[in-house]
Amino acid sequence: MTVDEQQAPERKPDQVVDRGTADTSGSRVPRELRRLFAMAPAAASAAPLAYAAMQYFPALQLERIDSEGKVLALALVNSLGALAAMVAQPLAGVLSDRTRTRYGSRRPWMLIGALIGAVGLIIAGLSTTVASLVMASIVVQTGFNACQASFNAILPDRVPRPIRGRYSTLVGFGQLLAGIGGPAVAAIFAHVIPAGYFTFAGVLVLIIVTFVAFITDGDNRETPRPPFHPSAIVKTFWGNPIRHPDFAWVWLGRFLIFSGYAMVNGFGLYIAQSYVGMSLEQAARLVPLIGVIGLPGFLVATAIAGPLSDRIGRRKPIVFAGGVIIAASAAVPLIWPTPAGLIGNGVIATIGVGLFVAVDQALVSEVLPSGTDFAKDLGIINLAVSLPHTVGPFLAGLLVHTFNGYGVLYAAVLITAGAGAFAVLPIKGVE
Repeated sequence: MTVDEQQAPERKPDQVVDRGTADTSGSRVPRELRRLFAMAPAAASAAPLAYAAMQYFPALQLERIDSEGKVLALALVNSLGALAAMVAQPLAGVLSDRTRTRYGSRRPWMLIGALIGAVGLIIAGLSTTVASLVMASIVVQTGFNACQASFNAILPDRVPRPIRGRYSTLVGFGQLLAGIGGPAVAAIFAHVIPAGYFTFAGVLVLIIVTFVAFITDGDNRETPRPPFHPSAIVKTFWGNPIRHPDFAWVWLGRFLIFSGYAMVNGFGLYIAQSYVGMSLEQAARLVPLIGVIGLPGFLVATAIAGPLSDRIGRRKPIVFAGGVIIAASAAVPLIWPTPAGLIGNGVIATIGVGLFVAVDQALVSEVLPSGTDFAKDLGIINLAVSLPHTVGPFLAGLLVHTFNGYGVLYAAVLITAGAGAFAVLPIKGVE
C-alpha cells in the first residue's frame, strides 16, 4: 500500500491511514489497525530468526569444516551475506514502492522474500564446505531482507504519528525477542544442525504466510506509480546528507551502534572459548542462554520506552540512552573476562537494545525524506544495519589477529557504539 492511495476520495478500512495527521481518538489504536498491531511482533520476528540461525549454526559447522581457519571463514560467511543484504533491502524497497497488484505492494514482496530465504536456510543445512555456506548466507540475506524491507514500509504507510511509538515497540519486541530466543532455540539442534535449519525455514514461511493472509492492503492496481528513472537504482543507495541532515544523523547513529554490535555478535562462540577459556560444549550451551538471561531487562525496557515516547512526544532522549547503555555494556567483559562478565554484558546490552529498538523505528519514520518512496528510504536507513555486518566481521578478524586476542573487540564496541549514541543529538526535526 502506498501513500498515493491517500489521494482517493474514499478510503476503505484497510487502506492507508494518512501519514501523521490521522485522528487517532486520543492516541488509541484505530479499529482497522488493531489486527496489524496484534500480528506485527510475529512478522517482525521472521527475518531476525533467520539471521539468528545463520549466526549460531555456521559457527558450529565451521568448527568441524575448518577449525584452524574458522575465524576468517566465519567472517567471510557473515560479511558476504551482509553485502547481499546491503544490496537487497533498498533495491527491494524501490520495487515494492512501485508494485501494483490486487494484493497491494508490500505483501507480495514479503512472501517472495520469505520463500527465497527459506531456500537459503535449506541450502545451509545441507552445506559441508565454506563455499556452500557462503552461498547459503547470501541467499538467506537476500530473501529475508527483501521481506523485511516491505514489512518496514508498513509503518509510514499506515501508522499515524501519535501511535508510532507503540507500534515501534511491538516491532522492536518481536525483532529482539527473535534475536535473543533464536540462538536458544537453535541450541536445541546443536547436534542435528540440518534439522534445525529445516525447522527454522518451515516456521518462518508459516509466519509470513499467516501475516500476508490476514493483513490486507487492498487492490492498488489503479494507483499511479511514482515516477521511475534508471537513476533511481543508483539513488536507492544514497540519501543526500546536505538536503536531509536529520536523515543523515539517524543513519550515522545506527551505523556506528550496529558496527560495534557486529564486531562481537557473530563471534560469541569463539569469544567464550578463546577469551574466557570455556570448552566448545560449555560455550555452545552458555552463549544462547546469555540472551535469555537478559530477557527480563529487555521486556521492561521495551514496555516502558515506546509508550513513554508517545506520551512525552520525544524520541531522541530514549534512543540516546539506549545507545549509551549498549556502549557501556562492553566495559563489563573488558574488565571482567569470565562467564559472569559475558552474562553481565548481555544483560546490560539487552536493556540498551530494548530502549533503542522500541523507539528507533518511530524516530526513523519521522525523518524520511520522501513522501512516497517509503520503502526506498527505509532501505537506505537499513543499510546502516546491513553495512556494519559487512565491514564489522572483517574488521573484527583483523583486530583479533593483530592484537592476538578478543578483548580489543569490546574496546572497539565501547568507542563506536558510544559515538553512535551521540550522533542522535544533532537531529533537529524530532525532539
